[in-house]
Amino acid sequence: MKIAIFSNDGPSSRKVAEALKAKIAAEHLTIDDDHPEIVITVGGDGTLLTAFHHYQDQLASIRFVGIHTGHLGFYTDWRDYEVDQLIDSLANDNGQSVTYPLLDIGVEYDNGAYEKLLALNESTLKRAMGTMQANVYIKDKLFELFRGDGLCVSTPTGSTAYNKSAGGAVLSSELEAIQVSEIASINNRVFRTLGSPLIISPSEWVRVEPAQEGEMLLTCDTELVSHQQVKAITYRISKQKIAFAQYRHTQFWQRVSESFIGVKPND
Repeated sequence: MKIAIFSNDGPSSRKVAEALKAKIAAEHLTIDDDHPEIVITVGGDGTLLTAFHHYQDQLASIRFVGIHTGHLGFYTDWRDYEVDQLIDSLANDNGQSVTYPLLDIGVEYDNGAYEKLLALNESTLKRAMGTMQANVYIKDKLFELFRGDGLCVSTPTGSTAYNKSAGGAVLSSELEAIQVSEIASINNRVFRTLGSPLIISPSEWVRVEPAQEGEMLLTCDTELVSHQQVKAITYRISKQKIAFAQYRHTQFWQRVSESFIGVKPND
């Protein structure tokens, strides 16, 4: 088995990463940062998101494992003091995995350029300055003219991140769906939006066309992708998925309960 270790720069994470390397060598497993079968991230959810984008061209052949070295991470199943147990699981790996949906993002720029992106959590679109106005289409049919700070489009697992802060619903990770949530929409006697999150099925897609000139701020997970003039953005469920090695992968709703309510099993 070929394993990559992807760590953040924190001293506790580096210490865990070095311990992992030594124990992996002792088990006669192979360290391969270029073409791994397992990617072990050491840090938190931010580290895992960075690793996801680093290896996104190899998702079909990679499973991820997350170790968190600080606060509880939503995607990370192992603690920094459980390295020995994780090594035992790696040594007895039988290919078990669990997969989560991803978000395809197609960006058309005014200069004719086109860019395709992939998100694990979400994408947001805002205007660089002032209120954003944008026509929102569902399956190429105009749905509304949005006015407000911006829009957040998320995956089911990403629904627990920025989407939740924007008032969106938490979606089960077993749903093949994406969610569109408004960020501080303007609703009065003159301007109206739906004012509720939209859940979009796999057979549908969302197209957002800015209705005024000016630079747009487009994000893909934690990265600022562009501040160019955007012509349109199309969002849909990706045919690709992210896979996690299911040695003891925490059930989705248990993650939600532990992360936001503080309830642990048998509490």
